[in-house]
Amino acid sequence: MSKSYLFPPGFLWGSATAAYQIEGSPLADGAGPSIWQRFAHTPGRMLNNDNGDVACDHYHRWRDDIALMKQLGLQSYRFSIAWARVLPDGVGRVNPKGLDFYERLVDTLLENDIQPMATLYHWDLPAALDDRGGWLNRDSADWFAEYARTMFERLDGRVRRWATLNEPWVVTDGGYLHGVLAPGHRSQYETPIASHNLMRAHGAAVKVYREVGKHEVGLVVNIEPKYPASDSAEDLAATRRADAYMNRQYLDPAFFGRYPEELREVFGDAWQDWPQEDMELIRQPIDFVGLNYYTRNVSRHDESNWPQKVSAVRQPMHTYTETGWEVFPQGLVDTLMWLKDRYGNPQVFITENGSAFYDPPQAENGRIRDPLRISYLRQHLRAVHEAIEAGCNIGGYYVWSLLDNLEWSLGYSKRFGIVHVDYDTQTRTPKDSARYYSRIVASHGADLAHDDE
Repeated sequence: MSKSYLFPPGFLWGSATAAYQIEGSPLADGAGPSIWQRFAHTPGRMLNNDNGDVACDHYHRWRDDIALMKQLGLQSYRFSIAWARVLPDGVGRVNPKGLDFYERLVDTLLENDIQPMATLYHWDLPAALDDRGGWLNRDSADWFAEYARTMFERLDGRVRRWATLNEPWVVTDGGYLHGVLAPGHRSQYETPIASHNLMRAHGAAVKVYREVGKHEVGLVVNIEPKYPASDSAEDLAATRRADAYMNRQYLDPAFFGRYPEELREVFGDAWQDWPQEDMELIRQPIDFVGLNYYTRNVSRHDESNWPQKVSAVRQPMHTYTETGWEVFPQGLVDTLMWLKDRYGNPQVFITENGSAFYDPPQAENGRIRDPLRISYLRQHLRAVHEAIEAGCNIGGYYVWSLLDNLEWSLGYSKRFGIVHVDYDTQTRTPKDSARYYSRIVASHGADLAHDDE
């Protein structure tokens, strides 16, 4: 008898996107520039000099994209709000046309029985605020709280689930430590300051939500479980450092009001003793954790890899995606169990999970065959079901991504979408993986029992 993969009643099936990756028209209708627009237009920053000026043209094609979600049977859609569309200077003057865009988007989602989940910050800080120090300025928590209040007061009656930040680790590791993402800094001393201010901003926004909101607010983190490459003391210590730096740096303060001790070793004299009132602000009760899971990391000590002194060991004979990430669904089970055991089984939404594999540039007879992505989805959805059976409190799953899009500094070279986008014509073609995911949604998981594609 085959195993049943039926999911619990009320489990939400959705997909996710981010504003700069899909919207295009970054300065339309009174919007201000963001750090990503500035970064993308700086020579040498982006692969092939790509930028988000057009992207998927979602700013104009959003109705068609919602119709596509409806066609696929999606029950929820996670999107992000471009801060500078709403507040062109980051604070102060509100741009009514920017607010109206998101209001129309939300209303049309609801008309199609699709629940919106809104992310306030998916990496696109208004450039005007970056000119004032960005996340290195302690005032950034107040800026973010003002922006959050603007959105909550306008949309909370219709948006019932809010995420404050998306992947603060990526913001700081890519944007402040290694310089490969906006704003493009490279400083061991700036990185912990930016991380701390992001978490202060998160806490300030949650505090505002408790004043004016009526539903749910949470934090989205990317977790990459760390497994030691050997039993040596050096590799075990390296694994603890890597886990503290990527996985516990944001959740420990959010839940426990403290940072992992290993961060002092990672950052050395760049690490600070933060005021207790900061930690109390950060530790605001949240309603859910958004988990973005893609891969694992097999960690070994590496003295040359600054600043963690850790490097990843590639696993022979394992499947890797086009971004160099190992396909390892067991890591999702392990991560969900870790969240359950370490943080008291909070409500978790899988807010991103997906893969970049080679897709042909154009559809053949109206079809894009992507068997590796289908296999990835099947394995990871089975992993989610396994974690639910083990007692994890999981409310929904959002495939990354609805559309092929701008993969940040990698430009348009990597395709994560279940819907193919021809960037020359903006034609959308659901891939075989979209049809597969649609069947899973329609069967509430039951079709996961079948290995056919």
